[in-house]
Amino acid sequence: MPDEKSLRARHPGFYVKDANIDRHTCQRVVPMEVLNILSVQRTHCEYCLTLFTAIKAALQILGYDECYHMINTHRNIRDFDMWMEAVAAKYDGKGKFGRAEFDKLLGHCMAVTDAPCNLFAPELIDAYPDAKVILMERDIEAWYKSFGIIMDNTFVPVPRIVAFLDPLWTGRRAKFFRAWMEKQFGAKTAEEVREVAREIYRAHYAEIRRITPKERLLEYELGSGWEPLCKFLGKPVPDVPFPRVNEAAALREKIVMARRKGIRRAVQNVAGGLFICVVVAFGLYYAWIHI
Repeated sequence: MPDEKSLRARHPGFYVKDANIDRHTCQRVVPMEVLNILSVQRTHCEYCLTLFTAIKAALQILGYDECYHMINTHRNIRDFDMWMEAVAAKYDGKGKFGRAEFDKLLGHCMAVTDAPCNLFAPELIDAYPDAKVILMERDIEAWYKSFGIIMDNTFVPVPRIVAFLDPLWTGRRAKFFRAWMEKQFGAKTAEEVREVAREIYRAHYAEIRRITPKERLLEYELGSGWEPLCKFLGKPVPDVPFPRVNEAAALREKIVMARRKGIRRAVQNVAGGLFICVVVAFGLYYAWIHI
């Protein structure tokens, strides 16, 4: 694994200081035009991340800026606060999360792709009736094989310990992904998720095809190039190759960086807590012996 300096050079966006924006105070500033509602999430799957990031890059080349993607949450971790409100509204009937709320959370974006947006595909399709919808489907068995990776990050103990020690960053991410598994899949263990995964996968695609008018929907196969995408969106074909970004090695690096960041923050929190305890203990001891 490359050292930290080389990682920073190759992935500078990952090291951007957190914007610390409360999206509740925001509003829509650009129109929402494209909903790239892909498959049920395969968090940290190399194929999945390559697919998501390639389409994100393609949409931005075509002028849809910004395109919301999971990486956006790394730049503003407080986004997960509103995504949790969206989960509560959708699955628990607590509050409401419609066009007004999406405009606050996604108001700076002209397009969306990847998680967390694909969990709310029906709500986004309804909220933005003028937006075009892009759907890409992978062979279900190939998807199922890669899907197990999400279990390693959701149900195993170590990430949960890191989340406990780093509640403001890792904790926010972990809380959302665990809620996602429990609500969408109705499961509390990896085994329970696997039992219903294929059913949920099929239902996701069936629902999007059922609720989306045909004139708004493009079923796009990655590898088809610019032509079908540009024809559907009414854009001229760019004079550049279709993006091929975040290949396997780069994706593994980003996964490692996210884990390193969580562990580093957890260690800093523990060290800070121990320092405060030592200072307090010393203060109490000093006060005691001088009574």
